[in-house]
Amino acid sequence: MSGQRRLSAKVLTVSDGVVAGTREDKSGAALAERLAEAGFEVVDRRAVADGVQSVAHALRELTAGFTGLVVTTGGTGFAPRDVTPEGTKAVLDREAPGLAEAMRLVNPKGRLSRGLAGTAGRCIVLNTPGSSAGAVECLDAVLDVLPHAVALLAEEPTEH
Repeated sequence: MSGQRRLSAKVLTVSDGVVAGTREDKSGAALAERLAEAGFEVVDRRAVADGVQSVAHALRELTAGFTGLVVTTGGTGFAPRDVTPEGTKAVLDREAPGLAEAMRLVNPKGRLSRGLAGTAGRCIVLNTPGSSAGAVECLDAVLDVLPHAVALLAEEPTEH
């Protein structure tokens, strides 16, 4: 990324247990660490309880006036409280199914993910699973194309 500005990222952990203080936010920490290793500046980390409205509200706050990447962890499966994709869908301007499909392909259990990817304003939003390993695996599946995608959203010059 020589000569380019440092990319900014935010991490949103969706977990009733983390918000209640009964679970450690291991997946949010793992995502933040991996993003930093990849050259992103993690400028915000938050946790919210599971729920369509709580996720949508947090994502609206995180994406407002922000150019960069917002990665969620948690709430993408089949449990009754796993509604991160529904909260995300309420905020996305456009879906990016290629990113979501690539993330699902990294692991056989990816077929169980309902996670979305897309754009909200000048942000890329990615839903990753709640496990640390799964979240980082999914991020790694698309990390190579994210700087280009963010540059396109920011209307910066890119090499096509």
